[in-house]
Amino acid sequence: MHTITDEDLQRAPQQLLADARRGQITVVTTDGRPMMLAVPLADGVPLRTALVDLAAALFDREEISLGMAARIAGLSYSEMIDELGRREIDTIRITPEELERELAAWGS
Repeated sequence: MHTITDEDLQRAPQQLLADARRGQITVVTTDGRPMMLAVPLADGVPLRTALVDLAAALFDREEISLGMAARIAGLSYSEMIDELGRREIDTIRITPEELERELAAWGS
């Protein structure tokens, strides 16, 4: 994986494309923090499939919200919920303690 700064990208944007053509994954940083990830796609991989896979994986690891997952995948909120369901990824996540509190409150 290769890292460039936002200033590097502004100075030489063609380098990002050259890296992608070589199959190089590139992280663009701003003030030392990751801002963007450029991942080259293999020939024949449909963009839509790659985006849905990425969104589902990031959501499953709790790195992005459901809304952000839907935006990345290019799906509506409800379509993303359905897609996650097909992949057996829970969209509602509560801890055992939260469940206990909810059940106690409901039973009152």
